[in-house]
Amino acid sequence: MFYREAGDFKTTYAEDGQTFPIRFDRYRYFAVLIFAFGVVPFMVNDYWANALLLPFLIYAIAAIGLNILVGYCGQVSLGTGGFMAVGAYACYKFMTSFPEVSMFVHVLLAGGVTAVVCVAFGLPSLRIKGFYLAVATLAAQFFLVWLFNRVPWFYNYSASGQINAPEREVLGVIITGPNAPAWATYMFCLVFLTVCALVARNLTRGTVGRSWMAIRDMDIAAEIIGVNPLKAKLTAFAVSGFFIGISGALFFAVYLGAVEVGEAFGISKSFLVLFMVIIGGLGSIFGAFAGAAFLVLLPVVLKVVGVDVLGWPTDIVAHFQLVIVGALIVLFLILEPHGLAQLWRVAKEKLRLWPFPH
Repeated sequence: MFYREAGDFKTTYAEDGQTFPIRFDRYRYFAVLIFAFGVVPFMVNDYWANALLLPFLIYAIAAIGLNILVGYCGQVSLGTGGFMAVGAYACYKFMTSFPEVSMFVHVLLAGGVTAVVCVAFGLPSLRIKGFYLAVATLAAQFFLVWLFNRVPWFYNYSASGQINAPEREVLGVIITGPNAPAWATYMFCLVFLTVCALVARNLTRGTVGRSWMAIRDMDIAAEIIGVNPLKAKLTAFAVSGFFIGISGALFFAVYLGAVEVGEAFGISKSFLVLFMVIIGGLGSIFGAFAGAAFLVLLPVVLKVVGVDVLGWPTDIVAHFQLVIVGALIVLFLILEPHGLAQLWRVAKEKLRLWPFPH
């Protein structure tokens, strides 16, 4: 009733199989895009960009990548922080070695390098799974952080061991470095998130996505019906690594500007992205957005309420945030394993029939 679906009918298979088959959903999707591209850039300032918008956009790309691997293909990974570091350091090497090349190309190449590395560490998934695969990817996390710390070539033999993003322009507008305007960095990350979300959505709804889900649900049965487990698992690792590498490159070059691998891409980063996927919803592109938005907004809301309004000490608020996140993960795993995305689906179904009883 709320959706007003009377007269919303399909005459072709292509119309019935589109991403948003309900007309109201398509209007809402385009309205969000118009607002994001046409309104927010004129309203954004440095605080909103650095505190909310850029972290949300970058973490959403990382959550989409991890959700493809964990939620759609069922391959547990705890090495997201290390793979983000691969994207960051690859982007840094490309930026310093080829300064004349567009920043878009640098970020895409960093994603490609990360995809190759992710596939290399994903090879054990052909023999092991579950807890053992999680341990293997966790080992990749520690190995990659150690590698970037110990090999000076990766940070261009800097005495501090830190990498700093040089200033780069796109279409005459600075997007990296301390002089980059907030709206430009926001638009640069938004373009990557939009394209990554559309690519992920179409992949998960096609043949590749169905093979991933078949492996996730029961790999032996999937192999019997003709799904190639080698191809399915390695493509999942490659696509996931590509998205995570893009997020790592943006996190370094556009958001932070300077990173030290142990602090910026430690094991806590891997768990943060994993928590986004769990809270948002496994096997859902919208869940990646919801989980990233929730965990980016949570510390800001707690700071405003706890520190500014109630006057609590900052360390108490930080510990309280960990308690909330842990409790929510337990509650979602017990009560709603599909996370915020499932709650949204249920609410949408109720709105479609409102005000009639279910």
